[in-house]
Amino acid sequence: MRFRGTLAARVALLVTVAVGLSVALVSAAAYAMVRHEMVAGLDASLLERAKAAAESAAVVETPGPEVEAWVLGAADVQVAFLSSDGRVGYVRPEAGFHLRPTETELAVARGLVGSSTRTAYTDGGPYRVVAVPTSDAGVALVLGESLETTSDALERLGFVLALFGLLGMVGAGFAGWAVARNGLRPVRRLTEVVEEIARTERLDPITVEGNDEVARLATAFNAMLGALAGSRTRQRQLVADAGHELRTPLTSLRTNLELLTQADARGGLSEQSRAELMDDVRFQIEELTTLIGDLTELARDEPIPAQLEPVDLAEVVERALDRVRRRATSLHFDVALSPWEVTGEPASLERAVTNLLDNAAKWSPPLGVVTVRLGNGTLYVADQGKGIAEEDLPHVFERFYRSTESRTMPGSGLGLSIVRNIAERHGGAVCAGNAPEGGAAIWFMVPGEVKVST
Repeated sequence: MRFRGTLAARVALLVTVAVGLSVALVSAAAYAMVRHEMVAGLDASLLERAKAAAESAAVVETPGPEVEAWVLGAADVQVAFLSSDGRVGYVRPEAGFHLRPTETELAVARGLVGSSTRTAYTDGGPYRVVAVPTSDAGVALVLGESLETTSDALERLGFVLALFGLLGMVGAGFAGWAVARNGLRPVRRLTEVVEEIARTERLDPITVEGNDEVARLATAFNAMLGALAGSRTRQRQLVADAGHELRTPLTSLRTNLELLTQADARGGLSEQSRAELMDDVRFQIEELTTLIGDLTELARDEPIPAQLEPVDLAEVVERALDRVRRRATSLHFDVALSPWEVTGEPASLERAVTNLLDNAAKWSPPLGVVTVRLGNGTLYVADQGKGIAEEDLPHVFERFYRSTESRTMPGSGLGLSIVRNIAERHGGAVCAGNAPEGGAAIWFMVPGEVKVST
């Protein structure tokens, strides 16, 4: 059954259990050692007295009740004489000590073994019994001493060990609780800070103290807070920029429609003026549609599953060129393409290439040249514009980023972000720089292989 409670309670319980097991093991070892030493001391004493008595003439010559206690060394020792045929020649009757000889003791009486020691359970209780041979051949002297005193001492020892063990466990529990509460104080402070952050949504960094595990946890929380703050900032920036970019074509559309309405109220516009106004409306609608598509593309946390298929990137570039040429009729496109087969989404790849070509066309001067090269999986697109400033290079592929020069030009600042997104989804990469002729240059790379004609 799993214990549920606070971390401090679990630590205190763990300490209590650990101390309890340790105390139990130490107590058991101490009890076993004391018992062994007491029994060993009793055996040594009995054996010493038995040997001394066996060599005494008084015992050998007077094997009966007339044997005085001083001969055996103590009055509480029980005596028996055991013959080699198993008969008990003498037993001290007042002790209720009735010996049931064993093979080892018979071997002592027969002179085959020097001595024997065992615990005998008689009618008078357990006895520690020692047998030694006497000078009379075929007779062994058996001494027995009651283990009642030893058992009482061991019982008292066990009680004392159990009592102090229990007190030790209780003390360990209180000590463990105190240590756990004191040791977990930094965790509680960290918890309070995190709860405050969750309640107020203020992503201020947590103060880190020391270099222990709690400090590492606080550092990890700070890293998470930094990532969360950055994500929230990007989200707010995305909403603000999207609102700003959507507002521009919508405002233009509303203005043109109001002009058209007012003109109709006054008798209408000329055919040329109406055509120009409608062209402007169509342009704003196209720009708004493109912006919405760009926002939808970049809003995906995960790409929508699509059917991947082999695609010749050169054919994709040719289709994109056909579309861009119709919009940029004054530009010349210097094209050199080599077949390159990739596995990907044809529509996404064509969108990325179209964005690259549209970007180059936007920055090229009238009658300018856009250079397009495809070889070994790298699409190179360069224009003859002013190029990319050094401070703008790290931000070219960021969402909604627009350089100072581009703020007065059409566009949302999302096109190149989509290019990077599509390249990464196909396992490729994209980078920007400046062409030798001075214009901007972009390299779009996707893995694949040379297409073999069949």
